[in-house]
Amino acid sequence: MTLNGKVQGATAGVCGFDADTVLTAGLAQQFFALGYRFCVRYVSRSTDSPTDLSSQEAGDILGSGLALMAVQHVRSPGWSPTGELGQQDGAAAAANAGAVGFPPAVNVWCDLEGVVAGTAAQAVIDYCQAWFDAVAAGGFLPGLYVGASAILTGQQLLDLPFQHYWQSQSQVPDIPDRGYQLIQLFPSLTVNGIGIDLDVVQTDGEGGQAQWLVQGP
Repeated sequence: MTLNGKVQGATAGVCGFDADTVLTAGLAQQFFALGYRFCVRYVSRSTDSPTDLSSQEAGDILGSGLALMAVQHVRSPGWSPTGELGQQDGAAAAANAGAVGFPPAVNVWCDLEGVVAGTAAQAVIDYCQAWFDAVAAGGFLPGLYVGASAILTGQQLLDLPFQHYWQSQSQVPDIPDRGYQLIQLFPSLTVNGIGIDLDVVQTDGEGGQAQWLVQGP
């Protein structure tokens, strides 16, 4: 069942967070009361785990007033990307986002980090292209989180088909002309008893905005 919400452009300047912990309705309300305005939660590379985003949790988050997006879990550091793996992971991201109830055109993010040293840039490009195609085929807007050991240069990142980029708290390349739509801040924090990373929204250099889900009328 589709979540009761509407997709809209993210509001520049607002603060939110990403977390790998299930949010109860009460926790989500506490974050909203503290001034947070969006949350990014995880979906799996395969079948959902108990800590991944569910339809119930997504409804609770939206009901608190927080906007919502999804990011897919990355593999353990030292993984080797391929086009085949990108297609597999992208298909899983789309399927799991759909199972949560996200409607079309909301951002679903690929977590690109921890690639094994010495990997050829083309292997990463193949992975990202295949991931993008699979998520787009599922009706969602693919986004790319750029973390440590992503291998690619800023120009190579720009040349990918993505229109939505999220900058991690690590040292990562600038993306020429476009830049990032989400900025993850350092350091990580514990708020309301759970670990989070802070994120701030901005409009990128080409006028692009992250697309999130907010509670519907």
